[in-house]
Amino acid sequence: MILTEPRILWRMLLGQPTRGGLAERLEGFYAPQADRYDATRESLLHGRRPLAALLEPKAGSVLVELGAGTGSLPDRLGERSRRCERIYLVDLCRPLLDVARRRVADRPNVTVVEADAAAFRPPAAVDTVVFSYSLSMMPDWHAALENAFTMLKPGGVISVTDFYVSRRVPPTGLERHGPLTRSFWPAWFDRDGVRLNPDVLPLLTRRFEPGTVLERLGSVPGLPFARVPYFVFLGRKPLPTRYLHPT
Repeated sequence: MILTEPRILWRMLLGQPTRGGLAERLEGFYAPQADRYDATRESLLHGRRPLAALLEPKAGSVLVELGAGTGSLPDRLGERSRRCERIYLVDLCRPLLDVARRRVADRPNVTVVEADAAAFRPPAAVDTVVFSYSLSMMPDWHAALENAFTMLKPGGVISVTDFYVSRRVPPTGLERHGPLTRSFWPAWFDRDGVRLNPDVLPLLTRRFEPGTVLERLGSVPGLPFARVPYFVFLGRKPLPTRYLHPT
């Protein structure tokens, strides 16, 4: 648990540095905790398991994870990761990527890339794009999501899990959170550079064809009676509209 790691707890209490560019701020925050990141976050990032369970990459496919951090997704996919011709693990934080490179050193189909999620472009269109607790850490999350849309093949899969809070009046079919939830959790996560945006899930359901949408509450280490909202979304990029011309 996070509270058993004094060095990591101290870094989290200090919050993310406020000076420098995004890569510099991320490095300052994560460098002291990179080697223990996964172990200390396992009891908080509840959406990782259902996200990985939903992914079924086809043989010869290409998968991109934007904001891949320590590169745990191939491990979570297990043998399914070997179906992919190529997996790109993309992140801007060098200390986390150092962990990722060690982790996937024996996986020839996995490439680790240091790049901005809003700017990275693979050599060709891809079959799957994943965001796992990363959109909420991207200052221009909208640009990152549009980049994912652009790089996906028509019919390609997007899968996202993250913390969130609902809009005061959410779209039909989505959960509605109370005023306390909508104010407490954004303030709680803000010091760590995590921005809980109520517009992310509604945009996903509009921009992509929804397949699975899970909205859940997860426990938080150190806050025994608190539950933080998170979602898991799996959808597809719409196929181009085909018009039938009269003969």
